[in-house]
Amino acid sequence: MKYTLIIFAATFSLLSCKPIFYKPFSKVNYTESRDEGHEGNSKIIKGVFNRQILESDTAFKWFADNYKYGQADANAIEAFKKNKEKFSVLVFGGTWCHDTQNILPAFYKLADKSNYPPNKIYLIGVDRAKTTIQQLHTKYKITNVPTFIILNNAGKEIGRVVEYGKSGMPDKDLGEIVNGL
Repeated sequence: MKYTLIIFAATFSLLSCKPIFYKPFSKVNYTESRDEGHEGNSKIIKGVFNRQILESDTAFKWFADNYKYGQADANAIEAFKKNKEKFSVLVFGGTWCHDTQNILPAFYKLADKSNYPPNKIYLIGVDRAKTTIQQLHTKYKITNVPTFIILNNAGKEIGRVVEYGKSGMPDKDLGEIVNGL
C-alpha cells in the first residue's frame, strides 16, 4: 500500500508538470528594432511576445484592421473546439512581413471563435533574416513566415502550415491537422 501511494504521487506530479519544450516560450522575452528606409520603417519584434503587444502598440495597427476581415473555416473551428486540450500552437511570424500581417489576425479569429486557450499559443517574432532568440528558427527549421506548428502535449510536432498552406487557406489546413489528433 505504501509503495502504491508513492508510485501514485510520483506519477501525478509528473503528469501535472508542463513539458520541457514550453520553458523557452513561457515568458515574454523580445527585442524591438526599426528597419529604417525599408517598407515604411517597420517595427520588428524578435523573440517571444504575445497578442496583447500586437493589440496595444500603434505600430501594429494592421492586426486590428485585418482581424476585422478575417474569416475562420467552420470545420477548423470545430476541430479546435473538439481537440483544444490535446495540442498547442507555436507561431513564427514577422511583424514586418505582409503574409504574417494578413494571416496572423485570421488565425486569431479561428482561435477566438473556437474558444481556444490563449495560453496555448506561443508567438515567436523573427527578424528579416528569419532568425530569433535561442536559435529557435534553427530548431524548428523556419524558412518562411508565418509558420504555424501544431505540437502535441508532449511537445512533438504533429504538423505545420507555412504561409498560406497547401490549400491557400491556412485555417482550413490547420483544422485538418488538428482534426487528425
